[in-house]
Amino acid sequence: MKIVFATNNAHKLSEVQEILGDRFRLVTPRECGVTEEIPENEPTLEGNALQKARYLYRKTGADCFADDTGLEVDALDGAPGVHSARYAPGEGHDFAANTTLLLKNMEQVPEEKRTARFRTVIALILDGKEYLFEGEVRGKILRAPDGEGGFGYDPVFLPEGYDQTFARMDMHTKNSISHRGRAVARLAAFLKERFA
Repeated sequence: MKIVFATNNAHKLSEVQEILGDRFRLVTPRECGVTEEIPENEPTLEGNALQKARYLYRKTGADCFADDTGLEVDALDGAPGVHSARYAPGEGHDFAANTTLLLKNMEQVPEEKRTARFRTVIALILDGKEYLFEGEVRGKILRAPDGEGGFGYDPVFLPEGYDQTFARMDMHTKNSISHRGRAVARLAAFLKERFA
């Protein structure tokens, strides 16, 4: 079954495809002729995910889903949150600049207060009906990046109960515990039940 996923990010696409397995083939907006930037200017992760999915559905008429993810740092009152991808000033998604700004803003935060959570919300539109799925993982923010893998804030996020950042984990391990992994697992369980 083909399903449109509102991303052109190759890392994210391969992560989600691995979790969904081969019963579903993910199609990018670009493959459907949607080449413009998909709007995401809502104040919440749920709002952004729904906005992106609705936009794609209007453009393609196809079953589709979109996600929005935020890193919510307790010492920064939940920031960067919904602004995680565009935290640093400037155009586009500069992950290195975002991470640098985050670490700068947390320089004075002591170890015991460096707690944070990653949260992903997925909005699915299937046969015109909307569904939401959420996943989260708690952890803490390190003082310096550790690892080359993953993307975004992965090199500075150490999940609870683990001694490796997301950037050091292999994709299978990360997917089994990550916020996106948990949200996609809920989406996959729903889809598999619907199309069993």
